[in-house]
Amino acid sequence: MNQANHAALTEAGLATRFGADWPGRRCLAKTRAGGACQNPAIKDRSRCKLHGGKSTGPRTEEGKARSIAAHTKHGRRSREHVEKVRRSMLNCGGLPTSLSGTG
Repeated sequence: MNQANHAALTEAGLATRFGADWPGRRCLAKTRAGGACQNPAIKDRSRCKLHGGKSTGPRTEEGKARSIAAHTKHGRRSREHVEKVRRSMLNCGGLPTSLSGTG
């Protein structure tokens, strides 16, 4: 990138920067340093995209069910798989009774 192009891009971006005199609404979430976040808040929300302004999660029962189904990474620790392993270990006698879940 040459110097003239850089200067033109810098000048073009001045109108869209969120500087100290930007009149819009700020996030103002408390940062780890103790100050307030200065990122712009998401439209119709009070926080920025980094502090929870972007999504509130699924609200309908169908959306919640899809979210639960989608949160399985590999299935090796799913409830069904754990029960299957427990049954197979009990059948072969390899699981102590204290871990069998029966008491």
